[in-house]
Amino acid sequence: MNILDDLKLQYKLGGIANRLIYWNVACFLISLLFFYQFQAGSFAYPSWILLSTSPEDFIYNPWTFLTYAFFHDGFWHLVFNMIVLNFSSQLFLTFFNQKQFLGLYLLSAVFAGIVFVTTYYLMNISAPIVGASAAIMAILVAVTTYQPLMQVRLLLVGNVKLWHITAVLLILDLMQLRLENMGGHISHLAGAFFGFVYIKVLQNGTDMSLLITRIIDFFVNSFRKSPSTPFKKVHKNYSRQPVEKRASRIVTKDKVQQQIDEILDKISQSGYDSLTKEEKDFLFKSGK
Repeated sequence: MNILDDLKLQYKLGGIANRLIYWNVACFLISLLFFYQFQAGSFAYPSWILLSTSPEDFIYNPWTFLTYAFFHDGFWHLVFNMIVLNFSSQLFLTFFNQKQFLGLYLLSAVFAGIVFVTTYYLMNISAPIVGASAAIMAILVAVTTYQPLMQVRLLLVGNVKLWHITAVLLILDLMQLRLENMGGHISHLAGAFFGFVYIKVLQNGTDMSLLITRIIDFFVNSFRKSPSTPFKKVHKNYSRQPVEKRASRIVTKDKVQQQIDEILDKISQSGYDSLTKEEKDFLFKSGK
């Protein structure tokens, strides 16, 4: 199995958090091809991708309240965000499901975008923004709000409480609020606030991520073709025939499914990299 097949398998089995990382990396590669200015050494995103505080831009391009959260303005900006996204997603998915993760990511991105635009508009400042930082902060603060005393092991540091890590990141944002990239820090704090509110509302019995789930289900069901079921005349067959062959096929299928389940259990316990080459090939072939 080549590298491309390996990446496809990881994308298929990795869950929504892994796919979000893939989407962010893919958007960055697209940006390098179409929006990077080599002479200036920076990105020149069009108004239909980045989120601008100019009313003429976000009114005519309302989807930018979401698209900005999938693009980044530099390689290290992307790398740092994806590291924190991978870290926070593993903690979040320990307690919550995939749909809640995606719903929180998208809703917090929109909320942080609205706060950013409103704040800059009131301050009479015109500036654009890109980056997934606000949505990632929402994920991290959400799981911290739910389990603040959770022990996390950090390289070269050892065990620390989760709220210590989150507090350091929030303090850094507050300290740099009046410095360069003020809009970015405002969106980070807005995302963090939304993550806190999301958990508090969820604990009271309301899951705000259901809004995203229902919207996605609506579009998926709208584009899904309903299978035609023509009328078929049913003939009763009173003859008794042996079914040994059919039973043997079922047994074979169960064995294959059992092997798949064992490999998936291994992935959940030790990660995808713990699989042998034979196990990866087996999963890839069975998924075709």
